[in-house]
Parts: sequence; structure tokens; C-alpha cells
Amino acid sequence: MAATLYPWLLQPWKTWQQRLQSCTFAHATLVHTQQGLGTDELVAQVAKTLMCTSSDTEPCGFCHGCELMQSGTHPDYHEVRPEKEGKTITVDQIRQCNRVALESSQLSGYRLMVIEPAEAMSESAANALLKTLEEPPEKCVFVLVCHQINLLLPTIVSRCQTINVAAPTAHQASEWVATQLNQSIPDYAAHLHDNAPLLTLKFVESDGVKQLTTLEQAFIRSISGDVSAAVECAQLVAQEPLVRLSWLWYLMSDAQKVHFGLLAQDALPGAQALAKHLSYNTLYRQSEALIQLKEQLRAFTGLNAELLITQWLFNINNEDSCL
Repeated sequence: MAATLYPWLLQPWKTWQQRLQSCTFAHATLVHTQQGLGTDELVAQVAKTLMCTSSDTEPCGFCHGCELMQSGTHPDYHEVRPEKEGKTITVDQIRQCNRVALESSQLSGYRLMVIEPAEAMSESAANALLKTLEEPPEKCVFVLVCHQINLLLPTIVSRCQTINVAAPTAHQASEWVATQLNQSIPDYAAHLHDNAPLLTLKFVESDGVKQLTTLEQAFIRSISGDVSAAVECAQLVAQEPLVRLSWLWYLMSDAQKVHFGLLAQDALPGAQALAKHLSYNTLYRQSEALIQLKEQLRAFTGLNAELLITQWLFNINNEDSCL
């Protein structure tokens, strides 16, 4: 049964498929990717291939192993994820994973452990996994899916065979989304999402273009001294703080490029107007402050996002008025 994968996943799949065919795949593979590339489909294709009892290069779709994978009941396939989104993978979860890894296969084939996102493992969980990776059980395969490789223990990375899943180019991502929707999309849509096609698709489908335009206008009015616009901007961002603060970061980043005459075709629409209102130094410093604000809201979900965003907006005005 041939793989039906997103176009940007075909090359990573071909690499992995060749390793499967030649039995040169490692007991542990680290899939380094970014959000919005649909890498779970690639991992699923590999899992189905390993669990297939009729083929070494792709799932046949008809054997007992394939049927169990399709029904989600294969006894030798296991996933380890945070119990709640945004939480860590605990040491108890990894210890249980290690125990299963040491058991015999129930269908006399491979045992597969998928850990995602691998960087969510607590320090003690990562150390517990490391011990197993150092002395891997026979016919047990670990697949670690990671979006922030710098957060993983270097010793874990060194014990894995790495497959990097790169995003397509901005043109390729835009072209794919436009084809899916049968409509043209603005050049900046893919840029706003690091060329991740699935995030770009979701953005366009959920009326993101209109929402971004409204946010840009409120933000630019707010840094022009309009207090009511600052309140409106804070309210808009607070609806999806991490996402919309990212939009503003891209806007400020593009405005910084304007100061150097480097405005690209995929720059956000409000970049030039913003550059007229704020100096490069202010844009740079407040972009750094925005990153810190994002991390603060990510780490402490109970904080009053609207209040903190309003404070950040007023700080921009205060700094620029002092220059």
C-alpha cells in the first residue's frame, strides 16, 4: 500500500524507507521537525511498516499487523505523550515505557515506542530513558519526535539516528495551500508560520487574514498614542496570546528590516507603517520584551494576559516618547 504523504514528507520517508529495507535503521530515531508539517503522518507510516508482517518497505494494509494498526489495537505499538497538553512527560511514564520495552513482543515482531514531544520529558524522565537507550532491548525501536532539539539531553541526541523534516519554501507552502483551497493567498501567510503549510492552511481557513489586519491596525494606532486602540489591541491579543503575540513579533521583525531597506515580498502589510512610527532601536528592544512576555505567558498560564499585554504596549509608547 503506497504511502500518501504530504509532498514535503516524501524525501524523509524515502530516507527512512531505505533504512528499513536495508535494516540499517537504529534502535532509536530522533525526528527533528517543526509544528505544522504533519510529521505524525510520517511517523505513522513508519510504524505501520514496522508492524507489517508482509513487507519491509511499506505497509501491505492486509496482514494481521496492518489490521491491528488500523484499528488502533496493536499490542506492540505504544505512544508516550504528556497526560495534559503543555505538561511534562513524567518519569513514571518513561519507567512504564521501559518496562514494556523489556517485555517480549506479543506478535513475535518489533516493539515500537513513540515519544512525542520528546523535549517534554522531565529531567528525571530523560535520564530514565537514557539508561534504556544505552542498552537497548532486542527488536525494540524508539522514535522520538522533537520540535526543540536544544531542550533534549545531548546524550539522548547522540544515541539516536536523526531524521530532519524541513519545511518547504515559502513559495511551495503557499502554492500547496492555494491548491487545497482553490484560491490565492497572500505572500505573508506562509512567512507568518515559518512556511509550515498546515498552520498556514488553518490560518487562511479560520479568517486569519482579516484578524491579522484588524490587529495590525489596532497595534499601529496604539503606538501612535491612541489609548482606546491599546485596550482593543490587548483584548484582541488576549484571545489567543501566544499565537497573536507571534504575529506582532513578525510584524516588528519585518519593520526592523524596513529600516535597512530589506522589505521582502512576503513582509506583513503593516511593516512599513510601523517602521515610520518606531525607531529601529525601539523595535529591537520591544521585540525582545515581547519574546520574554510570550515565555512568561507560556510558563504561567494563570497570568492575566490582557493586563500584561496592555503594560507592554504602554511601555512601547513610553520608550519611544523618551527618545
